[in-house]
Amino acid sequence: YAENAKLYVPVANLHLIARYTGSDDALAPLHRLGSEAWQKAKRKAAEQVRDVAAELLDIYARRAARKGYAFADPSADYATFSAGFPFEETPDQQAAIEAVRADMLAPKPMDRLVCGDVGFGKTEVAMRAAFIAVHSGRQVAVLVPTTLLAQQHYNSFRDRFADWPVTVEVMSRFKSAKEVAAAAADLAEGKIDILIGTHKLLQDDVRFKDLGLAIIDEEHRFGVRQKEQLKALRSEVDILTLTATPIPRTLNMAVAGMRDLSIIATPPARRLSVRTFVMEQNKSTVKEALLRELLRGGQVYYLHNDVKTIEKCAADLAELVPEARIGIGHGQMRERELEQVMSDFYHKRFNVLIASTIIETGIDVPSANTIIIERADKFGLAQLHQLRGRVGRSHHQAYAYLLTPTRQKVSADAEKRLEAIANTQDLGAGFVLATNDLEIRGAGELLGEGQSGQIQAVGFTLYMEMLERAVKAIRKGTQPNLEQPLGGGPEINLRLPALIPEDYLPDVHARLILYKRIASAADEEGLKDLQVEMIDRFGLLPEPTKNLMRLTSLKLHAEKLGIKKVDAGPNGGKIEFEAETPVDPLTLIKLIQGQPKRYKFEGATQFRFLVPMERPDERFNNLEALFERLTPQPA
Repeated sequence: YAENAKLYVPVANLHLIARYTGSDDALAPLHRLGSEAWQKAKRKAAEQVRDVAAELLDIYARRAARKGYAFADPSADYATFSAGFPFEETPDQQAAIEAVRADMLAPKPMDRLVCGDVGFGKTEVAMRAAFIAVHSGRQVAVLVPTTLLAQQHYNSFRDRFADWPVTVEVMSRFKSAKEVAAAAADLAEGKIDILIGTHKLLQDDVRFKDLGLAIIDEEHRFGVRQKEQLKALRSEVDILTLTATPIPRTLNMAVAGMRDLSIIATPPARRLSVRTFVMEQNKSTVKEALLRELLRGGQVYYLHNDVKTIEKCAADLAELVPEARIGIGHGQMRERELEQVMSDFYHKRFNVLIASTIIETGIDVPSANTIIIERADKFGLAQLHQLRGRVGRSHHQAYAYLLTPTRQKVSADAEKRLEAIANTQDLGAGFVLATNDLEIRGAGELLGEGQSGQIQAVGFTLYMEMLERAVKAIRKGTQPNLEQPLGGGPEINLRLPALIPEDYLPDVHARLILYKRIASAADEEGLKDLQVEMIDRFGLLPEPTKNLMRLTSLKLHAEKLGIKKVDAGPNGGKIEFEAETPVDPLTLIKLIQGQPKRYKFEGATQFRFLVPMERPDERFNNLEALFERLTPQPA
């Protein structure tokens, strides 16, 4: 718009160009130019950012104040344990393992997020971390969202630690009250090394003798109250979080550098991506999908998430495909009965499992390579990705059918989710989906129980920028500046065309990206590199673009001098300083005394200079020379 209207926007404002990321484009708040609405929204967000930053720093200050526990390096035993892994580690998996090990051996509490797709080897990362903790005589808690997953992790951990003197126990509703009480007593006495369980582990009557490591699997499945308890743990013990699709809040914290992040994006050898189809539900599609899998000797998950009608669904499927041997599993069944159904399905005693979302995490059935999901429009992105991850666990081609009602009955958000999941079929797509989720749902408050309306008001990118500034200000012991919440830097207007012309770079998207990169350049070196890159990609810079580069260079210099605004034209101009500036007042006084007709003060913070500067290069040269004179000399 600025280019078309031939308005030359001050280079400082280019820093503010950013893509709006909120819950929905249609709900993005639009403000009339010249009104106060946008300033009010920014101010309100800045006030809230200050509170979030203070709380965040409180948690991290407590973690930093506690020296933390440096686990002993179990070098020889660790190598033996690692050699027991029956597969070859992928490069990403190895990097995550090394990062976790380094964190645990360091004398500060670990808070690492390991993001990797279903079946990409996150559990092995957790097992190696557990080994290091147990080897140092500390206890490990493995917190999982569902009973089935607790059972599967229990079996996996028990098998993996079978050759070691390590006691692994599980606490879930598959255990009787008497068994749970006995496990709690053993735990308090230190007889249990690794305890796996659902949110039962967070109850007051479960006490560890010496907890050293908490492993949290799929954090997004826990409620707010449980997350608050986990947040309190962060300053006490090492925390390792495993997830396939981090929720926006978790992703925010990792991307913002508040939590360490490891991404496992390399698939295991011979793993194929799951072919995903989104289609309206009809009998012929269901029949074809079922028969294709059954005729090649495989098994099928059929997701029907309504317990009241699940029996009728089973009867309808039996009529549609008589060859199918059907079993039913859902969360309202008795524990032993559900455990039996899952065991029978694993051992191929039936080949179609009609289930509720209880299968979302946990059970690993290599021969089940087709999943059919009814009313896929009702599920969130992370859920759909998890459910799709139930199939394709071996080297066979797997299929996921996401069935929906007619298009009219599907909401706009649901359509976006289904489109996102259909478009990200590649292995390792969980992280991509999480960023999609961030855009569809909005970012969510970083801390506490509520969702932040302020993120919706100003957009995720801007909110994170404001939060970063607030954190830096509080760290320095100063109050965040609410009047200038964006930190766009000095405003410099030399009344010159400073832009990337359309005939030099026709693609508007590429131009915006370059504007953002130029305005965000950290130093002169970065600006020069960018200039070389542009010449290499698009040819010699036109005059307006050279002006843009020199303006940005002036802005970087002005920022160091505590200059708030520069306004200059053919006959001179004025400089406005911040309340706090490193410029020595004596330097300014000497300039005025030496050339009183050329320089003078206007008020407490404004400095005027009267110099003829008709040509653009004269304006740049004069200002560069003036900034050089104002720069304090090293002592």
